[in-house]
Amino acid sequence: EPKQIKEGYLVKKGTVLNSWKVVWVVLSDDGVEFFKRKADSAPKGMIPLKGAVLTSPCQDFSKRTLVFKLSTAKKQDHFFQATHLEERESWVKDIKRAITCLQGGVKFARKSTRRSIRLPDTINLSELYILMRDQENGVKEQKLEKDRRVYNHCFTGGTVVDWLISKDKARNRPEALMLATGLLNEGFLQPAGDVSKEGVEGGAVSTVLDEPNALYYFADSGFFCEGYSSDEDVIVKEEFRGNIIKQGCLLKQGHRRKNWKVRKFILRNDPAYIHYYDPTKGDEYPLGSIHLRGSVITAVEFVPDAKRYDVDGNLFEIITSDETHYFLQAATSEERNEWIKAIHTVSKTGK
Repeated sequence: EPKQIKEGYLVKKGTVLNSWKVVWVVLSDDGVEFFKRKADSAPKGMIPLKGAVLTSPCQDFSKRTLVFKLSTAKKQDHFFQATHLEERESWVKDIKRAITCLQGGVKFARKSTRRSIRLPDTINLSELYILMRDQENGVKEQKLEKDRRVYNHCFTGGTVVDWLISKDKARNRPEALMLATGLLNEGFLQPAGDVSKEGVEGGAVSTVLDEPNALYYFADSGFFCEGYSSDEDVIVKEEFRGNIIKQGCLLKQGHRRKNWKVRKFILRNDPAYIHYYDPTKGDEYPLGSIHLRGSVITAVEFVPDAKRYDVDGNLFEIITSDETHYFLQAATSEERNEWIKAIHTVSKTGK
């Protein structure tokens, strides 16, 4: 029997209708199976890994970040999208390792997770982004005011250029700008404000601008803009100020129909909020939020009025200070424990 290596929720592009839907994915040592629901016994499809090629980052979709492509030996392309960078890198690393082991005729085994601080000659933008996000040695996020607007958790294009040169990732400013443009094109960086957005739309070779009025932010940061509202820039509520503590997909029970759907959750602290989104549509507009201050979080064995899906196991409940009950299911018991611990800490320390 094939060895099961990894499982979890990913967003997958359909091969017939071209729509993006959440699927339960199981990686084994010889293939990738995907299911409509976790509880299903039969997969919707199976992707053989023998002779397969994995491409990440995948640049085929300009409006979707964190996509990777798995191409079979028969030249069939399958596109998957993760909910955050660490999740994509984890899937990519394990799938690539499975392909390598299969080609070499050896059993799957993960390599050491230790990573050198220096990048290889061929720049890996994902690794570069991880270094930039480092709390101590990465690019520092700031609160900057431009044209009567306050931009939180952002930085200038010049700051990125200076960091790349100081860390020996680029030899000069033009080379650093090309690297920054690659990060922008992959969705790791996002433009904030009119100047940087005009730079992206200008069609120049280097779309990241090395000037003090060109602002940018990390795609998975707590960026928000105050003091201005238009079709593109929206005053974000107080609840989005906090830093992101944890994020990922969970199964959530609806309040009205009591049906269960996969949602992407982003946990923030100070103030203590957890927002949930449709993972197929991005993080711009949340479907809802839960104020966690004073909430009670506990593991449960069953949900009293569960319907439609078999949701036994790995369940937990959030009871807010106003007595609203939310029932959620994690993929594994370890993941449930991690979410409970993180939410409990935020509920006690965040305002």
